[in-house]
Amino acid sequence: MAARTKGIANGATAGANGKRSYPILSRREIEGLIADGRSIIIVDQHVLKVDGWLKYHPGGDKAIQHMVGRDATDEVNGLHSAEARQMMDKYRVGRIEGRWNNFLPPIQGGKFRPASAGECDDEDAMALEQQRSASSPSFAMDVTSSVTSSHASSRSPSPVFDTAATTTTTTTTSITGSSRLRPRTSLAASVSSVSSADEAEEPLQQKQRQQQQQQPFDGLAHLDALTKKEIKLDLDTYPSLDAAVQDDIVAKYRLLHQKIRDEGLFDCDYTAYAIECTRYAIFFGLSLVLLHYGWYAASGFFMGTFWHQLVFTAHDAGHMGITHKFHVDTVIGIIIADFLGGLSLGWWKRSHNVHHIVTNSPEHDPDIEHMPFFAVSHRLLGSLRSTYYERVMHYDAAARFLISFQHYSYYIILLFGRFNLYRLSWEFLILGLGPRKGPAWWHRYLEMAGQVFFWYWFGYELVYKSIDTNWHRFVFIMVSHMVTAPLHVQITLSHFAMSTADLGVHESFPQKMLRTTMDVDCPQWLDFFHGGLQFQAIHHLYPRIPRHNLRQTQKLVQAFCEEVGIPYALYGFVDGNKEVIGRLADVARQAAILKKCQGVIAGGGLGHHHHD
Repeated sequence: MAARTKGIANGATAGANGKRSYPILSRREIEGLIADGRSIIIVDQHVLKVDGWLKYHPGGDKAIQHMVGRDATDEVNGLHSAEARQMMDKYRVGRIEGRWNNFLPPIQGGKFRPASAGECDDEDAMALEQQRSASSPSFAMDVTSSVTSSHASSRSPSPVFDTAATTTTTTTTSITGSSRLRPRTSLAASVSSVSSADEAEEPLQQKQRQQQQQQPFDGLAHLDALTKKEIKLDLDTYPSLDAAVQDDIVAKYRLLHQKIRDEGLFDCDYTAYAIECTRYAIFFGLSLVLLHYGWYAASGFFMGTFWHQLVFTAHDAGHMGITHKFHVDTVIGIIIADFLGGLSLGWWKRSHNVHHIVTNSPEHDPDIEHMPFFAVSHRLLGSLRSTYYERVMHYDAAARFLISFQHYSYYIILLFGRFNLYRLSWEFLILGLGPRKGPAWWHRYLEMAGQVFFWYWFGYELVYKSIDTNWHRFVFIMVSHMVTAPLHVQITLSHFAMSTADLGVHESFPQKMLRTTMDVDCPQWLDFFHGGLQFQAIHHLYPRIPRHNLRQTQKLVQAFCEEVGIPYALYGFVDGNKEVIGRLADVARQAAILKKCQGVIAGGGLGHHHHD
């Protein structure tokens, strides 16, 4: 098998008709390739080896790494143009037959068995393995399972666990579709319904559970209990993870994709952007006029509103939602983000694409990693390691202090959010974290030119030369930057209150997006204020739909949710903010409980429990 795996890694062969002929690869062969360090993804029943594309990918290497070993068809189709998908064909090295059961990617902790010489596939064992892998995540509730590489290939390992949340987050009356939810087996029944191959492990698991029971009850045990509770809540609320159920959801999601395309909802309304540009010009012009007359606070206010509105169009361009042409939309986005706003579009793409793939995962999604200021998951109280930032998010003294009152400091801290975006943008550009070769090699240099241009017109010409005193400069800068705080509220609103549980690798893309994202209900005349961010659930399902078509698309998505039984989270702006504050307050309470548990143990108040 090792020789065959090596041959596969070198590519496909040419057929008699001149077309490339791709061999059928078994699950075991693909596992061997990944164990050898290959980046293998599945797209449209084809096996792609994308090692050579990692450093060229305009959306960053992390987004690809989270898809290794998985069927990435829906993620690829959602985030890429037809031209990009066609370009991917040259990375094909094989194909698969039948349904693909996902591996846990290496970046998320997945373990893989290397190919060994003379090893052959046992079809009966493979069938059993796929049957077990396609089953609901019975082991999601057992943190001691799936510790060997062979287990990682045959069933869903212990998931990336969830946030401490109130049970009302996804089950309020404002969420539709709950009447179609499928019944769930109990946890005990789920754990017991394993194959005979797993029953041999039962004595070991019992021993591990006994060892856990003999340990003192500390804070981490409390966090583990919360994790299991939140996972069970999601398993009871959302459709079953059985293969047939998830396949039905995916099939209907793809039919909806085609229906949206047939109705022209992927086509951009350029008239709407003409109106947007007029609004931008008015805000910018008002800022300059007021600055000229010395009304610095008022001038700063309109400069901030100018930036607030600009971000929405930069977001559209970053997703190729305007012209649908990669380079054209990228240039539009860089002009808006870098030249006019001082922020890096490349940084945003690298971060945002990961966010779209591992939405609301505490250790993978950078959009919810804000330690030490915020923790939206109790898991962050355990000093998780961020795979995006490649560092441990320490739950240290500063975090313990700030998180204890995060539900009070939330809006205050967001007032300064734009300053942090400058830092992240400079870090991305200076360190060269984006692709330096490939089709996007020149984007970094255009962005650097944009940064110089921004700080010349804004920092030098506007702030330094046009404002007379340091105090007035301070007032203008602070007002203009703080006025953008509603944008940071809008960004966090769609996710902070939603589930951060990981239900395993067998959850479909559409279900995960709808489980981790909410929409904000608002009247149509306020759409300009929210800039499309009020339709985040729809946007996560179909990221390239132009935002002016999202309201029309919402009705189709709601019908889809009703049909497949996925709750559709829709809150008013005020109620949504209440949910976010409630989530932050709940995690703060869990932090207090954790501190109390650790204090009791440190004082010797709890000892070992002995069992006869």
